[in-house]
Amino acid sequence: MKRQAAALTIAVAALAAALVPAASQAESQEPSSSIQWDKCPPEISPVPIPDGMQCGTLKVPLDYRAPNGRMIDIAVSRLPSKKPEKRRGILLTNPGGPSPGQNYPAFLVATGLPQSVLNSYDVIGMDPRGMGKSTPVSCDLTPAQQLLGNIPPYARNAADVTKRAAEVKQIAKQCAASKTAWMLPHVSAANTARDMDRIRVALGESKISYDGASWGTYLGAVYTTLFPERSDRIVLDSNMGPGGWDYPSDRLFGRGFADRFPDFAEFAAANHREYGLGRTPAQVTVKYHELAARLDKKPVTAPDGTKIDGTVFRLTTFGMLYGPTQLPVLAEGWKALDANQPPPPLPVGGDMDPNNLISARYYMICNDSRWPTSVGTYQRGVAVDRIRYPMFGAAGANIQPCAFWPDPTEPPVRVTDDGPSNVLMVQNLRDPATPLAGARQLRQAFGGRATMVTADQGGHGVYPLGKNRCASHAVTAFLTTGERPERDYNCSADAEPH
Repeated sequence: MKRQAAALTIAVAALAAALVPAASQAESQEPSSSIQWDKCPPEISPVPIPDGMQCGTLKVPLDYRAPNGRMIDIAVSRLPSKKPEKRRGILLTNPGGPSPGQNYPAFLVATGLPQSVLNSYDVIGMDPRGMGKSTPVSCDLTPAQQLLGNIPPYARNAADVTKRAAEVKQIAKQCAASKTAWMLPHVSAANTARDMDRIRVALGESKISYDGASWGTYLGAVYTTLFPERSDRIVLDSNMGPGGWDYPSDRLFGRGFADRFPDFAEFAAANHREYGLGRTPAQVTVKYHELAARLDKKPVTAPDGTKIDGTVFRLTTFGMLYGPTQLPVLAEGWKALDANQPPPPLPVGGDMDPNNLISARYYMICNDSRWPTSVGTYQRGVAVDRIRYPMFGAAGANIQPCAFWPDPTEPPVRVTDDGPSNVLMVQNLRDPATPLAGARQLRQAFGGRATMVTADQGGHGVYPLGKNRCASHAVTAFLTTGERPERDYNCSADAEPH
């Protein structure tokens, strides 16, 4: 189950720039150090690294208010266009998470990024500050603290919230006392956006095009808010709300689960002969609650001794709702647990350190916004969401270490409609991790800057792996020609391009 938890953690897996110190904007315009390119090490990627992909490191300021002070490393990758006559510029990318993204160009190629896009851009990946091959941070997390990743456990009552509060208060204390605590105030989406602009300068480009997914949509929104005049074509895929990963976003996990679960219930019911989980979607839903309650009382023990209880079951189900190819794997896992057997282990790929990954996420999301500090606020949220979204709401509403975090060093960047109309948002209607409700809030914040194309499908991620031809066509056309839909529209399931 440690392997399963690690895989889930890795998978589960986006105006008032006037409030940001004014010098921060100008500092990113200063000459930046160059990047020395070399062959990418194979261990950075669970998928094959394309021919010609290069990796390097860029030095950036730890604190953009002191640009000549301490520097940190940002790991960068580049997949150059092989058609210089068709090359438009650079396409910075981010996989969400927040997670390392130096390997993301390889992932995009493996999942079908069109050749026309590869011809049009040098595709750029990066590990955000604090994680991966960039200068890393740590909270010195124990294996037990790593087990659930950055999504809170399902709280059955107020006592569970109180218990979790003590646990996450200890995590926050460890983060503040670790050997990398000197980085803690400076790991944020705003500073990561400034790092992106330093990459732009180092590559000698006047503008950045961007393709970001999940948390990467928030990073892209922050970049194009801070640097609207340096933003070319901005694609935001599977969108967070305008506040990024804050407490309201955490609470949307319950809604996302409710939006997406019927797809799995329909799949399992249609394959009842194989999995035995129920002949109707309603029976599959009842089975979920039965298994969760049974495992709360009597966990199943995996071969390595790990206990698979109701909390792990709920979280694993949530994570496996991300992609359509994962539904059969999830059904097999349920089938095993229904027979009081441990599910088959999930595959683990890549070279991520769970301690660094989870720690860096805490550094990032806790610095990006102010979270409620009262344990009672979370207890009330859990009580409401356990009724509103009974399958997973009491997890998303539970408390995070951010409740015990120092105040951020700068106010959150407020996304507005101030800037060019160069943002294309794409969104599945039934996304478990970044639900449509949050995407609509971001769309409203952007106003006339954005249009949004939705796809009538479930799962987390539209382009290119979502395979909805209508939505994919909109993104490819925008990136390669600049043609963006004049209005928002919805693509039906398996729709042809407009």
